[in-house]
Amino acid sequence: MTRSFYLIILLAILFCGCKKESSKTDQLQHNLNHWTFTEFTKVDSLNPILRPTASLNFECPVTNKQQNWEERNVLNPSAIVKGSEVYLFYRAQDSGGTSRIGLAISSDGLHFIKQKEPVFYPDNDFMKTYEWNYKKMDNNEKLEDCLNCYFDGVEDPRIIESNDGTYIMTYTAYDGKTARLAIASSKDLISWTKHGLVLKEDKDQWSKSGAIVVEVVGNKNIAKKIDGKYWMYFGDTNLFLATSEDLINWEVCKNEENKRMISVLHPRIGYFDSRLVEPGPFAIFKEQGILLIYNGSNAANFNDSNLPKFTYAAGQALFDKTKPYKLIDRTDNYFIYPDKDYEKVGEVNEVCFVEGLVQFKNNWFLYYGTADSKIAVAAHHIEK
Repeated sequence: MTRSFYLIILLAILFCGCKKESSKTDQLQHNLNHWTFTEFTKVDSLNPILRPTASLNFECPVTNKQQNWEERNVLNPSAIVKGSEVYLFYRAQDSGGTSRIGLAISSDGLHFIKQKEPVFYPDNDFMKTYEWNYKKMDNNEKLEDCLNCYFDGVEDPRIIESNDGTYIMTYTAYDGKTARLAIASSKDLISWTKHGLVLKEDKDQWSKSGAIVVEVVGNKNIAKKIDGKYWMYFGDTNLFLATSEDLINWEVCKNEENKRMISVLHPRIGYFDSRLVEPGPFAIFKEQGILLIYNGSNAANFNDSNLPKFTYAAGQALFDKTKPYKLIDRTDNYFIYPDKDYEKVGEVNEVCFVEGLVQFKNNWFLYYGTADSKIAVAAHHIEK
């Protein structure tokens, strides 16, 4: 009788211990699953929210000719809140494929009014050699008869704010041969100062898509220092890191032994991001870590068989908030992908390319390019 009693007590202790351990495991899994953004809903009643406008015209300072600067495509937008309005900066292409950055403004985050002229573009400045197609002659005559041979310009802006209220824009300068990550700044979001390339020591290195780590303060996205430095994720095959003390001059994180750039996020065989990974909007400093929304492309084979090859869809990754190079977790699946006609067919088919994100009027608004042709929005409501 006594032996049976002790056996019952022992089993009860073991059961409680197992239950407690199971509870800890469940809580850990709960925490890991709740660092992501969930339930972004495409605003189908309005999408696409921006389309090309063939009639918008300005005088190109390089050619001194009037140019319909967004008649071909609008795509890949960044967004930032200023006062009571959302400023949407977007890439626009003219008929020849030159990209410039336009601005549209909204009081509700959904309905936008375009400015008549681009706010950022190739000019006769020190960046012209990186932003104007090397095949074009000074008189703008073309040496080849090819629709896509003369793509160039300034592409894919991502804009954040510094502690002193200065706006910092990362963008891609493209000369028709090499894409190069570059930096510009502004005090008013209208007049911009170009500061040159991020990879100053490797000027011929292909580089794109700079997503700076920020802390969300109200509806502002303020650059966040970690261990005394600002951090930026960049790249469009693997993701790499760079650091800065002033948001203008950047130093790429390299392996001390072989001097190569350190990759912190890679494509995965068998997943939606099997071909490449590329940053989406800014990276967000959170309690759980640094959240990076990123774009993935599906490979031609050994891919996600549920998606067409080369599909662009978006996933999310979490990095250590004290060690931004240390990957903690990563979603197995995409949370947004092409399933509408305007996302599936365009300049480049099967593309949802996320790049703009703001917190505005009790919503997170996620702005994205569709089929490299138009711009759409998805919303995530914030419960008070």
